[in-house]
Parts: sequence; structure tokens; C-alpha cells
Amino acid sequence: MGVTQHGRTHRLDLADPTLREWTCTVLHADAEQGIVLDRSAFYPGGGGQPPDHGVLLWQGVQTRIVGTRKGDDPYLIPAEGGPLPPAGTEVVGAVEDERRTRLMRTHSGLHVLCGVVFRDFGALVTGNSMEPGEARMDFNLPEVPPDFKSRIEELVNAEVAADRSVATRVLPRTEALALPDIIRTQSNLIPPDEQEVRIVDIVGLDVQADGGTHVASTAQIGKVQVVKVESKGRANRRVRVRLVD
Repeated sequence: MGVTQHGRTHRLDLADPTLREWTCTVLHADAEQGIVLDRSAFYPGGGGQPPDHGVLLWQGVQTRIVGTRKGDDPYLIPAEGGPLPPAGTEVVGAVEDERRTRLMRTHSGLHVLCGVVFRDFGALVTGNSMEPGEARMDFNLPEVPPDFKSRIEELVNAEVAADRSVATRVLPRTEALALPDIIRTQSNLIPPDEQEVRIVDIVGLDVQADGGTHVASTAQIGKVQVVKVESKGRANRRVRVRLVD
């Protein structure tokens, strides 16, 4: 979490989440394993955020990318039967803009939700998942007031409307872990050998370790609807949300 290099691939997505097109070189290509690039803006997935989709363009050919398999390198998964650019080929990579942008808005919306629930109820996250425009987040929250659903929706949208800046930075592990309440999950998910930690700061609301892509300000999230609050065991509450376009 937080490093800009993943194996042989330089991670452009973390440095600039608005980047959608770039030139790079194929380091490895295999129908089973996937494609490795020297530079990539494809988010490989993690922390509940799914991997990007997009294309590689080379010598008049298009290879559609439908996911990523993480390993020593991020292996881009081509569509079944798609052409493979040979190692050494210069290609243009392009991330599918609508999917990535909605995932960024959704992910930042979850951070606002997390910040509000932590601030007002002191609850930590026990799980989450998202797709473009919709998501769920689980909290260790044994009891909630009768108006919890409407109250959370109102509080989240107030923070969205406040147009808070969303900033990222990378800190040495010891410095990052010294920040108060930097881990918002019930379990510390930062790998023990990770020496740098990427911090996402919704200024004035929420600061936490995170490796995903985000919008630049909460106003870019748009209106958030709390669809449902479910009980998932004696001490767990699941909050389902979606973006309202």
C-alpha cells in the first residue's frame, strides 16, 4: 500500500488518478498469465475496489483488458481470445474512463461514510466491497438508533456538499502508524513488510491508510443514497449505498 512500483511495473494510477492514456512497453505477455507493462495506470484492484478495464493499442491492433491478476507484477488480463502484444512492443494504454471515474467517486463516498460513522458512532470497518456506483460497508456497531439510515444519509451528504479536499501522501511506515486512528478497519491490513504507507486525507473529516484511487474533492462524489442498513450478526451492521446521478 503506497509504493509507486509494483514488481517491474511503475504505478501511474497512484501518482495521478486522472490519467487515462499513456505510452508504455510490454515486458511480458502470456495468454494464461497476462500482460506486464513497464508503466501502467490500470488500478489492479484491492481494498474492495475492483480492477480497471480498458485497452492496449499497438500497431493498428487493439487488446481489450478485462481485469488484473496480482502477483510479483500486476498481470493485465486480456479478453478471451484477444491478441497479445509481444514483449518489447511499445503500446498505448487507455483506462475506461466512465468505469474508473465512478469507482473513484464510489470509493471516496465510502471514505466519507467511514469518517462519519467513526466520528459520530466510534465504529470500525469490518468489511467492504464496491462496484461502479454502488457499495456496501460493514461496521462493528452493536446498536443503532431508529433513525440511523436517514441520519447517516443526511450526514454523509452534508460532508459531500462541504466540498472537502481529498489529498494523498506517502509516509514511512513508522510515521504513518504514529498518526492517531489511521487504521479504520478492525484488523490491521497493512502488510508487515510494507515500509511505505499511502494516506488518504479527506481534510477535516477522515484520515486513513488506503491504496485506492479517489476524486480530488468530496463535491465530485455527487449525492449518496443510503439504500439499506442490515444486521449481519449481533455486533455488525451493513450499510448499502449508491450514487444518485
